[in-house]
Amino acid sequence: MRILVAEDEAKARRYLAQGLGEQGFAVELAEDGLEALTLLRQHDFDAVILDVMLPRHDGFSIVKTLRAEGIRTPVLFLTARDHVEDRIRGFELGGDDYLVKPFAFAELLARLQNLVRRFEPAAGAATLEIDGLVIDALRHQVTRDGQILSLTPREYAVLLLLARHRGRVLSRTLIAESVWGVFFETQTNVVDVAVRRLRAKLDAPFPRPMLHTVRGAGYMLDSDAQ
Repeated sequence: MRILVAEDEAKARRYLAQGLGEQGFAVELAEDGLEALTLLRQHDFDAVILDVMLPRHDGFSIVKTLRAEGIRTPVLFLTARDHVEDRIRGFELGGDDYLVKPFAFAELLARLQNLVRRFEPAAGAATLEIDGLVIDALRHQVTRDGQILSLTPREYAVLLLLARHRGRVLSRTLIAESVWGVFFETQTNVVDVAVRRLRAKLDAPFPRPMLHTVRGAGYMLDSDAQ
């Protein structure tokens, strides 16, 4: 899942980026409102963690602009101001949840995961089934032919991305941007390494491969491919 964190305090940005990254999220960072608004207009994010008091555009004005332009990215507001009027204003403008600083990371993670589940599009159904492969997106559980596959957060994210685009070849760049972040450096081989490890768990123990390499193009998940 791709998350935008818009926070002007450098220490808080690093803290959120590290914590969310360890949970398998692809995290992009913005340090002011203008940068955040530009990224939200140019890229698709599963959610944005948005500090209310940002320079150049505050969080409330960003959400007002997004909703006016038809951009429905789920928004979790962060603020140091615990006033009922502020929370009401945030919800009225189109925000989806509200967390007051200081907060426990576990609570932020729970709220974020709940937010993403609530707004997950129909195309990303809670359970995906492909010829014996079952991906339970709510529990982050994967089975093949009834056997549970123990995947790392990155391996799971790659598999979920490929499964949601079954039969379509996804380039290494697209996979990298979706799983590791917008500005991922494509010259590294981290995608190939992740796919190799995923294949060892997804295909090696079974007679029929599902994860296919398309030379010069990328990777595809399909039980029918040769």
